[in-house]
Parts: sequence; structure tokens; C-alpha cells
Amino acid sequence: MNESLQDKGTPLPKNPGQMLLNSLSPADRKDIESLLGAIPAQQNSLRLLIRLASVQFKAAFGNKSKVAIVGPANVGKSTLYNRLIQNKQDQAVVSPIPGTTRVNQAADAGVFTVVDTPGADAVGPVGEQEQNHAFAAAGDADFLIILFDAVQGIKKTELDLFKRWTGLNKPYVVALNKIDLVKHDQQGVVEWAAQSLGIAPSEVVPISAHKGEHLDDLLATVARAEPEIMAALGRALPEYRWQLAWRSIVSAASASAVIALTPLPVIDFIPLTISQGVMVLAIARIYHYEITLKRSRELVVTFGLGFIGRTLFQELSKLGGIPGWALSAAIATSTTVVMGYAAAQWFQTCERISQERLKQLTHDLTQQLFARLHAIGKGKPSKMILHQVVNEILEEIKIDEVPPDKTQ
Repeated sequence: MNESLQDKGTPLPKNPGQMLLNSLSPADRKDIESLLGAIPAQQNSLRLLIRLASVQFKAAFGNKSKVAIVGPANVGKSTLYNRLIQNKQDQAVVSPIPGTTRVNQAADAGVFTVVDTPGADAVGPVGEQEQNHAFAAAGDADFLIILFDAVQGIKKTELDLFKRWTGLNKPYVVALNKIDLVKHDQQGVVEWAAQSLGIAPSEVVPISAHKGEHLDDLLATVARAEPEIMAALGRALPEYRWQLAWRSIVSAASASAVIALTPLPVIDFIPLTISQGVMVLAIARIYHYEITLKRSRELVVTFGLGFIGRTLFQELSKLGGIPGWALSAAIATSTTVVMGYAAAQWFQTCERISQERLKQLTHDLTQQLFARLHAIGKGKPSKMILHQVVNEILEEIKIDEVPPDKTQ
């Protein structure tokens, strides 16, 4: 294969495959290497797969994350910190006096380590030290909760800080605290804050750290953005498991669509099996189900979606006039989504979906995906555009939630 899979303007990290392997346990590393050894000629495809599938890899193999709460002084960082930590002996001192928190403080929040930081907008020699502490914590963190005050709003100082934090290239969520003090038009306050920061209103989570309101929304948003936390939160909060599993499914499915653009038989392409296997492992972690990577690959084969996909490809390709790339991408995406759904149901209920049901789900989803992909045009899109389009489609398509465990 001579075509480069690196899209113009989107450089790949140096040797991402080795970076991933180095982060795994010896047993998982050996298992992955045995798979990679079967495709020595497909290193470009592998690099792209790892980059696009980073969410599911992190959910499957990631370790505990460190979350730093950052923001201006007196926006409620310590109050939020105290709400999140498990051991109340680790509580931070809370006071209405700005600058009460002078240094960083870390404690266990169960699914991650949380760090309280001083206000990053203080002035003077002491204020400069506090800023240094705050930005040192942000630089060392895996994820940032950027906290602002709903009453004070977003001024130039807050906007400048926001740009500095986002400039660290860390995953983050924006939380607007003290929303309980806004008596009228809370949605308008959220929209104004989002507009001031240059982000969508859906990216701002309104909370009340003092009253503990909407903290579940904040945790869910953090989990969706940070896959290592996603797996941990799935174990801690069972009611969120399907929503979290769906994030892994979407990530794996969009990566599978890109794999399908390669000029090889889509269902037999080994990186597709890797992607689906790691997805199953990630979903297993979310459902707190003990499984190995080898076992996850066995489940992919056992469910027989490869055969269903090949059969579907043969049936639909006979219709004529169908762009091969769109058909391949639709089938690769649908089989991955259905595999994820079947795995989630297996881990949740220990019940296996019938072959008839799997075939029907795959057929229906393929039809929906193909209709949307066909609308792009007959010309093959770039890989990153296809990745984005498939993500958008899957966000709109409604998949029934996995039924609860009947034994509970």
C-alpha cells in the first residue's frame, strides 16, 4: 500500500505505536505485539488506527488520572474539591476571603486524584507564587476542571486565564459555579459565559459546589472527555455505564470507518479486529468485568459479526452503482457498533444476542449509515473528514440502551 494515511496538516505523533506499547503491562504488550506482527506491511494504517482509537486504548489500558481544579480566586475551587474527595480529613479550608488557598492540595476522589489550586489571578509577590503553584498543578495534571463564577461572569482576566489553560493542550471541562445564586435566566448566564469564552453553551456545566447540585453532570462530562476516568466512573456509578460505553463504541466505530478506506477486504482487515477487540476490553472495564485482551478478541470472533459483514457486503455490492468506499465504511462502522452493543449486553446481563438479532441490527444500521455517507458524494473523502462525519452520524442515531441486569 503506497498511499500515506497521514492527513495534510495533521501530523502524527512520533512512533505512537511504541508509545502505546510502552504504557501497557508486559502481558498486554505481548498480546498486542503478536497481533501487530501479522501486519508488517501496514504500519501507516496501524499508526492512524492508534491515533484515532486513542480513546478506547486509554479506556482499556489507562491508569488513574490526576484532575486539577483551576480558576480565579474565590470561585469555589476548594468547595468543589471538598465535595469530590473521599476522605474528609483531607478537606481544604474554605473561606469567603480571596486567597485562602495558598498552595496545591491533592487527595483521592475515588475514580481519580483531585488537586485543589490557589487562585491564578492574584497579584503581587505572593500572588505570583500562587499563580506558579496553580499552573504547575495544571501542567502536571491529566485533566483540568476550569472553574468560573456564575455571578461574576467572564471578564478579560478570566478570558486571559482560560486561554493560558487551554494553551496547555490538556483535556478540560468548563464549570460555572454558584449557579444557584443566579435567580433568573440561568440558561442565559451559561450562554453568555460560553460566548465570552468562545465555546458552545453545551461545553459549560453549571453547578453549585456549595449545595452539591449538578455534580453528577460534571462527573459525566469529565468522564466523556477523559477515557481513563470513564472506565473508573463506570465501575463506581453503574447507572452511567451505557452512556460511557457508547463513547468507546463511537470512537472505535469511527476508527473502523477510516480503516475501511484502505484497499483491502474490510471485514478481514486485521486492524479492524484489533480496534474491535480493544473496544470490547474498554467496555469490559466500564462494566467492571474482568477480561483479557485475548478473551476480548475471542468474543469478537464468537459473535460472528465478521461473517455477517462479509455476507452483507456481498449482498449490497450486487446492487451496482454503490461507491465501494461508502459501503465498506458503512459495514465496518455498523459491525463495530453492533459488536460494542452486544458486548455491553453480555457484560451487563450475561445474555448473548441471537445471530438473527445481530444480523438485523447490522443490516438496519448499515442502511442508515450508507444513506448518510452516500450523500457525501461518489468521491472518496479524506480520512479525517470521514472520521468526523461518522462521529456526527452516530451522535444522531439512537441505539436502545442495554437492558439492566435482571438479577439486580
